[in-house]
Amino acid sequence: MPGHDIIVIGASAGGVEALMKLASELPADLPASIFIILHIPAHSPSLLPEILSRSCPLKAVHPSDGEVIEHGWMYVAPPDLHMLLEDQHIHLVRGPRENRRRPAIDPLFRSAAVAYGARVVGVILTGSLDDGTAGLLAIKRLGGVAIVQDPREALYPSMPLNALRHVAVDYTLPLSEMAPLIARLASKPIAREGLHSVPEDMELEVKMAEMNMDAFNGNPAGTPSVFSCPECGGVLWEIKDGELTRYRCRVGHAFSTESIMAAQAEQVEDALWAALKTLEESANLSRNLAQQARERGQDWLVQRFEQRVREAEHRAGLIRSALFRNKVQTTMDVVEAQD
Repeated sequence: MPGHDIIVIGASAGGVEALMKLASELPADLPASIFIILHIPAHSPSLLPEILSRSCPLKAVHPSDGEVIEHGWMYVAPPDLHMLLEDQHIHLVRGPRENRRRPAIDPLFRSAAVAYGARVVGVILTGSLDDGTAGLLAIKRLGGVAIVQDPREALYPSMPLNALRHVAVDYTLPLSEMAPLIARLASKPIAREGLHSVPEDMELEVKMAEMNMDAFNGNPAGTPSVFSCPECGGVLWEIKDGELTRYRCRVGHAFSTESIMAAQAEQVEDALWAALKTLEESANLSRNLAQQARERGQDWLVQRFEQRVREAEHRAGLIRSALFRNKVQTTMDVVEAQD
């Protein structure tokens, strides 16, 4: 009878140091497989497997699609690919981003819960915003164990705090106590091991992450909201997951409330920069036209174009002020989230 031998770990900002510490204290004979999501830029090479292999008795690798799962290995999601678990093997897919991330924590956690039920241990480490909370809820719904890093020691406590706010977490621990707990859980037989009933909504979301076209014939499990998807512009469907509210569009992009607010803030900033660029170009064009009119002695036209320059510069100044205030406010929000 297996123990909790499927260990899924999610981390974001500050995650490399946290993962190194946790991995270095794991036993070499751990009877479990470990799967890691770390938020990294899509087009940046990831050296995390090499870093972890130097500090950990287990071997860390980027898996290949279809790779068979083995105990004693650490599997790190490659850049720009979701890492999903199926029975006995790993599936890599460039599916729709969740919480503006690929790889994202929620798809891994959710797929692990669907495939392995009570055998899964979900671990949330340091990070910004709240990716991983919905996935940890899925693990708990199917009988798994939830572990969260103590927010007081997390370099970025937002992810641990959000998980604690919405999930009935089993253990809240400092990093120094996690490895012994994981080893104990992996070695302890699970009395409830066997077939587990998977909720239809959870199975549907796993299929969406896998780009299974059957999942896109209907609508996501939820109700239409008044919001549009920041990724594709489609309608977002509101999903109630216990007390957690989430959003997903028809083609699979998924958002927590915090991630959609962050995406909307980015859209506002992009729109402001585009408007500023257009106004600057308009002012320059009006200056050129005013100069041409001046050379032709068309004073009335000079006044007209100079008025346009003044109007464009005034509007551009207002937008610069708005961009500056937005930058200051964003910085304050980050500081408050860390307090």
